[in-house]
Amino acid sequence: MLRPMLSDDADAVVDVMRDAFAELERSLGQAPPAPTTDRAPDLVRIRHLVASDPAGAWVTVGDDGVLDGAALAILREGLWGVSLLVVRPDHQSTGRGSALLGAAAAYGAGSRGGLILASQDARALRAYWRVGCVLRPAMEALGPVKGRPPAPPRVRAGRWPADRELVDAAGRAVRGAGHGSDAEAWLASGQELLIHDDGGFAVLRGSTVRCLAATDERVARELLQAALHAVPAGADARVSFIDGRQDWAFDEVLAAGLILRPAGAIAVRGDVGPLHPYIPSGAYL
Repeated sequence: MLRPMLSDDADAVVDVMRDAFAELERSLGQAPPAPTTDRAPDLVRIRHLVASDPAGAWVTVGDDGVLDGAALAILREGLWGVSLLVVRPDHQSTGRGSALLGAAAAYGAGSRGGLILASQDARALRAYWRVGCVLRPAMEALGPVKGRPPAPPRVRAGRWPADRELVDAAGRAVRGAGHGSDAEAWLASGQELLIHDDGGFAVLRGSTVRCLAATDERVARELLQAALHAVPAGADARVSFIDGRQDWAFDEVLAAGLILRPAGAIAVRGDVGPLHPYIPSGAYL
């Protein structure tokens, strides 16, 4: 059964999400991420999007009453996107994913453009192509920072809400839409906001770059350098969804000693702006 997602579903959605992503990593021959008891960022994300985009939030529930699939879609200043599409591994290829994607896509009807960050799941890639998206292959960079860049002097810690206008301006420059209250959700979940006063921002969750947008490549490079500089010694950095338009990002992660591997695709349709210089967020685009 397909029904609207409720805020009270958040814990069950996190369980499905973790099961689905761990199974995907295993299917690709990669080690699943180490289990973590910190569910707060995921719970904040789900509850925030249920509140901000209720018409884009859907779940499937089996005959036993157990939640087995979820989709979250967002709409920001005419830009639609899918924040989450997951089905419990033992219920995949049963039509649940198609039903969830159909409901999420209906929320974006009439939008000027669409953006989805797709995993390497072959079924998901085909599904996004079927809803009219063009697939842009992407890479991710990960590993310890062996060549640590110096801290750029013009990058500082974000101040909220004082920096909201700058964050929205950078988002509009790269994708035609600001992040609005999504930035508040980043901060509420304990993520770190970096600001470049020349026009750009980056969001960090631990040693992972979650989003980066800037008005030009110099600013983007300095933001990524600051993020990599901040990674603790011995920790693995991670920068996902670097597509072929982001040569500046490949320069920085390779200079820092990170390794590259395939990371699915950025699926786009319609008017999504230049998407450059930009490292999108899977959760908030």
